[in-house]
Parts: sequence; structure tokens; C-alpha cells
Amino acid sequence: MVAAHIPTGPDTAEVDQPRQSIARKRIKAFLRSPGALFGLLLFLLFLLLAVFAPQISPQNPYDLDKLDIMDNMLAPGAMLGDGTVSWLGTDDQGRDMLSAILYGLRISIGVGVVSVVIASAIGAFVGIGCAYIGGRVDSLAMRIVDLQLSFPSILVALVLLSVFGRGIDKVILALVIVQWAYYARTVRGSALVEREKDYIAAAVSFGAPRWRIMLRHLLPNCLPPLIVVATVQIAHAISLEATLSFLGVGVPVTEPSLGMLIANGYGYLLSGKYWISTFPGFALLLLVLAINLVGDRLRHVMDPYSDQNGN
Repeated sequence: MVAAHIPTGPDTAEVDQPRQSIARKRIKAFLRSPGALFGLLLFLLFLLLAVFAPQISPQNPYDLDKLDIMDNMLAPGAMLGDGTVSWLGTDDQGRDMLSAILYGLRISIGVGVVSVVIASAIGAFVGIGCAYIGGRVDSLAMRIVDLQLSFPSILVALVLLSVFGRGIDKVILALVIVQWAYYARTVRGSALVEREKDYIAAAVSFGAPRWRIMLRHLLPNCLPPLIVVATVQIAHAISLEATLSFLGVGVPVTEPSLGMLIANGYGYLLSGKYWISTFPGFALLLLVLAINLVGDRLRHVMDPYSDQNGN
């Protein structure tokens, strides 16, 4: 008996190869941009400085017992009372500005990243649920999203913090409430497109439960736009927290972020004490610029209709 030749499908490696090639292509396209690479390296530098601030800072600006009021408003390069050099000068409370900026980065980056992670998780859950379930649930949730997005973020955050009070946890909660609608709108739009594709119909025909379809099929295919929006929103959250702290409704004075440091030196700008506000403002500018450079390149690379060659 002659065995019949049965044609076989493509090898598993051949099936996985397109996915791997797309990932490599996106990584190469991202790294091909000098601006994006510069932004990524700069953000990683700020992240390392924030993480290891207690080890590399000349002073703990939060320890009020170790601050000397006689060292207040010293110019950059001046000698402190303990014999150390303050390379960026001191503020009106005698805090070394370099140490204050490093510790301020910890608060600014921490608040921005934590609030974005929580808000994106809530927004993704709402967006996927609304897109898949549809009907009145979708209509009601989207009207709430539209209502929130119609108000300026800073206005909503100011109202919330006037109710919650000051504190890092209060700022994070306010930023989560302000931001979740952006992710819900973005994920819902992507999920509506994915819901109409054949693999979702196949999963439904096999009797897969709703939660499995949403988490195992819809969510992974909605991640690219979610990642792009989350990256850009980190910069927005950091800027918003700095604005709130500058206005005096954000973090407490004893734990200053970059916005609080800028506010502390604002009144001394016309008296020649420029360094109290200038150096924290420059650090905030570079941090937001780095994140925006990365987010802008990610938006181009993740877009399936864009030129993946990075041109």
C-alpha cells in the first residue's frame, strides 16, 4: 500500500516568525530615531537618579532637623556650614538644591507613573467592557467619559484636591480620576474594531466565556494604542502634578516635588536668586521633553498605517 501524501500546514516557527519580525521591526524603527533614543536614555537617567537619590544626594532635604537656616539662599558653588559644596545653591530653607531636585524627581516620577498605571488599568477595563457588551452600558459609560473630557483636567483636579486635601496619595487619586477617561475612550475605539474580526467570531462559536474573550483576545490587541497613550500621559501627569504643587494644592511642603520647588523660588526671581526656581524648572522641562520624545516615536512605530522604516 502506498501511503497518501497529506499536505501539512506551515511550521510553527514559520507562523511565529511574522510576529517576531514585526516586533524586531518596531524596535529597530524606534532605535533608528536619534530623538527617541536620546529621550529614552535621558528618561532612564532621571529614573536612576530618582531611585538612588538617597545614596547620591549630598543632603536629605526632608530631614528638617539637619537643615541649617544660616545656609539659606546661597549661590551655586557656595560652601555649606558642614563643609560640603552646594553646586546648585540652596533655597530659602537652607536645602541643597541638587538634593532637593533629586528627591523631587522621586515624587514627580512616582506620582506620574503610579497614577498612569492605575488609570490605564481602569480605563482599559471600562473600554473593553463597553465595546464588547455594547447597548445601554456602552452608551451610559461613554456619556460619562464625554462629560469628564469636556472639562479641563486642571479644573477637575483642583476641585478634587479642594475636597480631598493635600498629600501624595490625594494627588494620585485626583490624577487617576482625571485620566481614566482618556484610556477608556482609546481602548474602546480599538476594541470596537477588533470585535468585528474573525478570531473573535471563532472564539464565540467555540463557546468561550466573555471574560476570556475580553482578556485573552481583545486586550492584547488593544495594547499598542494603550501603551502610546500611557507614555504620553505620564508626561501630562507629571506636568499636572507640578502645576497643582505650584498652586499650593498638591504635595505638602515637607515633601517637595519639582513643582513645589519652582513655587518656593518664584518670589525670589526678581531679587536675583534665580537658581531656586530655574534649576528645578529646567529638570522638569528635560523630564517632560524626554517622555514626549519617546511617546511621539512610539505613536509612529505602533501605528500599523505608518512607515515602519522610521522615515
